[in-house]
Amino acid sequence: MADVMVMKEIEDKASFLGIDLSTIDLDSIHLPPGDDCGIISDDESVLQEENSGSFDTGFGNIIVVDNLPVVPREKFEKLEGVVRKIYSQIGVIKDGGLWMPVDPSTGKSLGYCFIEYNTPQEAELAKEKTHGYKLDRSHIFAVSMFDDFDRFMKVPDEWAPPPNKEYTPGENLQHWLTDAKGRDQFVMRAGNDTEVLWNDARHLKPDPVYKRAYWTESFVQWSPLGTYLATVHRQGAAVWGGATTFNRLMRYAHPQVKLIDFSPGEKYLVTYSSHEPSNPRDANRVVINIFDVRTGKVMRDFKGSADDFAIGGTGGVTGVSWPVFKWSGGRDDKYFARMGKNVLSVYETETFSLVDKKSIKVENIMDFSWSPTDPIISLFVPESGGGNQPARVSLVQIPSKEELRQKNLFSVSDCKMYWQSNGEYLAVNVDRYTKTKKSTYTGFELFRIKERDIPIEVLELENKNDKIIAFAWEPKGHRFAVIHGDHPKPDISIYSMRTAQNTGRVSKLTTLKGKQANALFWSPAGRFIVLAGLKGLNGLLEFYNVDDLQTMANAEHFCATDVEWDPTGRYVATAVTHVHEMENGFNIWSFNGKHLYRILKDGFYQFLWRPRPASFLTAEKEEEIAKNLRKYSLKYEAEDQDVSLLLSEQEREKRRIVQEDWDKWVNQWKQLHEEEKLKRQELRDGEASDEEEEYEAKDIEVEEVVDVSKEILHFEYGQE
Repeated sequence: MADVMVMKEIEDKASFLGIDLSTIDLDSIHLPPGDDCGIISDDESVLQEENSGSFDTGFGNIIVVDNLPVVPREKFEKLEGVVRKIYSQIGVIKDGGLWMPVDPSTGKSLGYCFIEYNTPQEAELAKEKTHGYKLDRSHIFAVSMFDDFDRFMKVPDEWAPPPNKEYTPGENLQHWLTDAKGRDQFVMRAGNDTEVLWNDARHLKPDPVYKRAYWTESFVQWSPLGTYLATVHRQGAAVWGGATTFNRLMRYAHPQVKLIDFSPGEKYLVTYSSHEPSNPRDANRVVINIFDVRTGKVMRDFKGSADDFAIGGTGGVTGVSWPVFKWSGGRDDKYFARMGKNVLSVYETETFSLVDKKSIKVENIMDFSWSPTDPIISLFVPESGGGNQPARVSLVQIPSKEELRQKNLFSVSDCKMYWQSNGEYLAVNVDRYTKTKKSTYTGFELFRIKERDIPIEVLELENKNDKIIAFAWEPKGHRFAVIHGDHPKPDISIYSMRTAQNTGRVSKLTTLKGKQANALFWSPAGRFIVLAGLKGLNGLLEFYNVDDLQTMANAEHFCATDVEWDPTGRYVATAVTHVHEMENGFNIWSFNGKHLYRILKDGFYQFLWRPRPASFLTAEKEEEIAKNLRKYSLKYEAEDQDVSLLLSEQEREKRRIVQEDWDKWVNQWKQLHEEEKLKRQELRDGEASDEEEEYEAKDIEVEEVVDVSKEILHFEYGQE
């Protein structure tokens, strides 16, 4: 019977994919031996470890509701109707899925019941929503999962202390930062393989570090400081790291996890999953867990429908914006927040509860963003009351919830907020309606966060009707770039928040006219920027020096989909991912646009540089190094010269081998030519010479009748 069911599933799947099974010889298909078909999966080991010593009862969709009223048989129907009304609002109860046991001696109910839902997710939601539900003053529901009883029964009667484990020192997870060559690492995914490599630009090739097949089931992600590499599996997420290789450091159980997000200081990991309800009319069931990265403990979980988490964020799946929670700036990971309907909920990580035990009420809040360095939130509220209440941008201090600054905005169509990486400036891109309401124009409100009273400056483009295509702040700097105008050749303007007189006024440095670009990528060290025309613009690249206001190089990576600077600002990677069928792979460039090397990979999915933590050097020390850079660079120039000589020697060796192969090939043909001399002489009627000049060329005309046709011509009277 089981074989019949499996075959039915195969036939249904083939029908869905449009495959005719009659054309396939199933007996000719031989799978690798073993239940895992020869593919080692971390998920299976996780599952085995989690289930070791436990029994899967298969009753995960059943809950037990205790503290019900004890009633006689004539009141069963009424009590059952009340219970069914409460619990059918949460999910679909199976036919005959509500059962109240009866005391046979008294004929009364026992004060509890069993409820069976279609899915475990509905049962978990019912437990969460109704545990502690007050039916009346004397009856407060106590709800448990049926599967929990098996766990409760295994608790020993007597407590025994856990065994002591010997201390084993952990690996140095920052060991990769001590590379003698000062190289950076990156991870790439292609096909079924995930690989970590050094960027060895001196030798014009990557240097392998670690490679693993089927390392993840969807994607990989570096933690913000580069300490961990996270992978995603059916049973949850895992993080990896180590001194010389990548070992699994911790796993986080979250079935069907789809998205993950680290806090800026790597202390916490947020995981997200979405589950389809049994009733198609209901919204998807969403589960969000916040784990402690080091211990793997769940610090807080959030559950609800997709509609509960559909506000805020910039991307996501199944109608849920991601990230749902945004973290405060800095490495202390002290606060995180999310938007709800007319509220902004800010949580602190000491207790993982709301700051001051309540959310901030903000009518019609549309968007918010944290300062990258300080506990300051910028939030945007659109117009309301038919325009009687203007839109506004506010800055709110946390945890005091004090409003530091507010700017009212009129006739607003849309608003986007961009923080500078040091938290010194906030740019608000405001689209406003014209008086006729038929079109919009654009301007910027620029907040100087660190200055007294937070002054605001208004910046308008020369052509107000220009559409803003892209905006980007210079990291750790005072400049920003804007792509504005119409495709395919918009303009690019670069501004500074400082002037020569340092008057605190924004000034335009330059406008580059008619550039085929739709994305801006600043170097992490500032000063240099890549103007990129991605996807529809065929991967045009311009490497621009903002200090000198001049182009360093123009290049192209056809069909490029991604551009990423390495964390030091020395190299740039451009990639063509699997969204294009051809030329999958990546190129590595120097900061000034020199092409260094190219790697092609079929089915190329991801390229991610490994982030670096902030430098421990003070600003004064960095300035001193910059002034004495010539002295420090002599050592590295000598090393570069040695590498250059080595590469030259290797190149000469390659050319010598190629020349030898060529000579060998020529000699083989000469030998064959000599062996066939008698045959050629025979074909030339005894002529022995192969020299063409010893023969006389003659042109001979040969006439040949190609076709003969007859035609009768009529002779008319009077014609000669």
